[in-house]
Amino acid sequence: MLLANHPLLGKTIPGDTASRLSIRAAEDTARFSLRIDPAAVQAAGAAFGAPLPTRIGGLVEAGGRTALQLGPDEWVLLAPVGESDGIADAFAALQEPHSLVDVGHREVGILVEGEAAALALRSAIAFDVEAMAVGTGCRTIFDKAQIVLIREDKNRFRIEVWRSFADHVWGLLQAVSREIALGI
Repeated sequence: MLLANHPLLGKTIPGDTASRLSIRAAEDTARFSLRIDPAAVQAAGAAFGAPLPTRIGGLVEAGGRTALQLGPDEWVLLAPVGESDGIADAFAALQEPHSLVDVGHREVGILVEGEAAALALRSAIAFDVEAMAVGTGCRTIFDKAQIVLIREDKNRFRIEVWRSFADHVWGLLQAVSREIALGI
């Protein structure tokens, strides 16, 4: 969480009115990596305070909390920063074997919004971003940086990227936004 050291603090790429592309740093959030047996998903959801999805790529948002299933026994959990300790305490009391790692210090979020959002992402992601369903997410590569990509809405994506790669991803998004604005 280390908001004071956020590499993208205060940065925005406004895009232009023709493409209606906006790229900005996402508000800081509590972030956890959860590994647990899928048979215990209901208990984990109770500890998290929101249901967990039960299919890979599935996304559930409830009560300001977001859960994304990345693998058969792996989830990314996002919540308001102030709820981090409560979530950790709830999982500490969970009577199921699991691994909950606070990765809030490691990652930052970037929001890519507008009609040209998928086009901007397509510039550095090797799969068909347009085919990604709303309300899903995946781990993928943006240029050479590993990211988690979440499609929140038709024209709104969230990138979760390691803090050390944030400037690299940001710079590529900035370059592609200029190309989109110029119609290149």
